[in-house]
Amino acid sequence: MTNSTIAYDPAPTLEQGSDPAPSAASEHGKKRGPGPRARIRSMLKHLALILTGGVMIYPLLWMVASSLRPDDIIFREPGILLQTLETANYSDGWGALSSPFSVYLFNSAVVVLGCIVGNLVSCSMAAYAFARLEFRFKKPAFALMLLTIMLPFHVVIVPQYIMFSQIGWVNTFWPLIVPKLLATDAFFVFLMVQFIRGIPKDMDEAARIDGAGHARIFGQIILPMMVPALATTTIFTFIWTWNDFFSALIYLTDPNMFTVPVALRAFVDASGESSWGSLFAMSIVSLLPVFIAFLVGQKFLVKGIATTGIK
Repeated sequence: MTNSTIAYDPAPTLEQGSDPAPSAASEHGKKRGPGPRARIRSMLKHLALILTGGVMIYPLLWMVASSLRPDDIIFREPGILLQTLETANYSDGWGALSSPFSVYLFNSAVVVLGCIVGNLVSCSMAAYAFARLEFRFKKPAFALMLLTIMLPFHVVIVPQYIMFSQIGWVNTFWPLIVPKLLATDAFFVFLMVQFIRGIPKDMDEAARIDGAGHARIFGQIILPMMVPALATTTIFTFIWTWNDFFSALIYLTDPNMFTVPVALRAFVDASGESSWGSLFAMSIVSLLPVFIAFLVGQKFLVKGIATTGIK
């Protein structure tokens, strides 16, 4: 009886030319993060951005700190660290002028609301006409509308003042609001035209087959899809109108009709002496609505600019 041997097959060897299986070390090497130089460059970029942001925001921080300091040390301390809190600047500034500061905030709110409604209604209708309708001299009219963007406001202020004076609108809010109802802001018209051109015309044609006219197409199809552009128009109109000093200074003469920028100017007298603490305190109060509007509408602002064809 012979002992039988068990055959043993050795492990299969790699054929010539075949690639070995990737090892754990090689996989770890592929997933390795950026090198030291890349990390140093990234840190330097972030440091530069932080320093630049600090330089840009420093005047605002200094104004906030100055609104809480006594008048005699405001311009003697360039820093933003506070040793004392002069909260009376806010209460003093609120009632320092002939009317409480709430009156000027209300006046600015009325003008801003009227300008926003005027721009949304008139500019959207004008944009729909340029983007969807066909009429004679459409292209020259559109080019002329764009040329008005380069026309300085100071060129037309004199004839406008004469016209509004003859109809008795000086020292009222009408000269500040009524031009917005006539689509005079060509920038917003162009913004909405570019947005409407990005909407497929198939939707208009389908609605027209169902018997819809231009008014229904504009109101039920185009307008709901223009929310980003309308939000962008609202935010820009709010900021520009709220900060408008020149127009309000020209047309408003009664102190009770002043808007916020003109009221802030009233804190500085002709001799240059002023209650700077109260002035800075009311400046902070006037900046809060702009800051809140930008904070709330930042998402719509970015989306509106990105989708309006300004590219």
